Amino acid sequence: MSSIVTLNEFVIDRQADFPYATGDLSRLLTDIGIASKIVNHKINKAGLSDIIGAQGSTNVQGEDQQKLDVFADDVFVSTLMNGGMVCGIASEENDKYVAFDKELCKMGKYVVVFDPLDGSSNIDVNVSVGTIFSIFRRTSSVGDKANINDFYQAGLKQVGAGYVIYGSSTMLVYTTGHGVNGFTLEPSIGEYCLSHADMMIPEDGRIYSINEGNINSTPQGVRDYIAWCQGSDKKTKRPYTARYIGSLVADFHRNLIKGGIYIYPSTKSSPNGKLRLLYECAPLAFIVEQAGGLASDGKERVQEIVPTELHQRVPFFVGSKNMVEQVERLIAEGEAKA
Repeated sequence: MSSIVTLNEFVIDRQADFPYATGDLSRLLTDIGIASKIVNHKINKAGLSDIIGAQGSTNVQGEDQQKLDVFADDVFVSTLMNGGMVCGIASEENDKYVAFDKELCKMGKYVVVFDPLDGSSNIDVNVSVGTIFSIFRRTSSVGDKANINDFYQAGLKQVGAGYVIYGSSTMLVYTTGHGVNGFTLEPSIGEYCLSHADMMIPEDGRIYSINEGNINSTPQGVRDYIAWCQGSDKKTKRPYTARYIGSLVADFHRNLIKGGIYIYPSTKSSPNGKLRLLYECAPLAFIVEQAGGLASDGKERVQEIVPTELHQRVPFFVGSKNMVEQVERLIAEGEAKA
């Protein structure tokens, strides 16, 4: 019988990958795991408690906040502050970043950005939702309060990123730049256990994920790619399958395991796309690249984009290497013809 490796054991075992670390990053990842368990517990009771539905307010994106959005955000903020490893956070749910005032936090070496509950509008119909997080080393001086420049870092500067998917089982998937590993929550012991070691995305896939209701307002190259996926070339059968859950973490997780591409392009009404660079695109880009895939805004590697706003949006193409490269070629060809 193979031995069980818990998340805590795995993280501690990998500390040697970071010669500059003193255990703080390990403790930070443990804190994120703890916060996700609290959120998971509340999600599992969503149909039995007064936690589903709209909060009655909107976030900085102008989106209706769900009660679980607010709950998850509060849990992650308080857990990270009390852990003392983080000097500041930025959340998709808040207009501004938060610099922690506690003296212990000012000594923290890291900042964390996160989407506390991606896809929360799907909770009331029992669709998988998730948490996305990204970890950077601070650029400000240790001992001072965090400042805005700590968050304006390209994805290439991430020291860790991951997501939690709250589905038929709850999984935490993360990378610290040394491969991607997935851990499934074992409810009987309350521990994340290694279940998907050294995850790699296939170079090709058969799944494309896009909201095709917007297809006519997307760039020509995107329309050409979707037509190709649907078999517009009558000489070649292309058995691609459309799968779009509408929950980014769930769509990404499926494609990471099975191979595929997720597309959220620019549209006429949203010329910069709708997904957030810091909270969604950069962390998933880090993960997919560590798993052998690619992430692009259609022209540029997502991880190379330096944010100039906390809630900056970008078009997003992420998934299997060959599929992302093909859609980039078609976008370039479409612009050349325009």
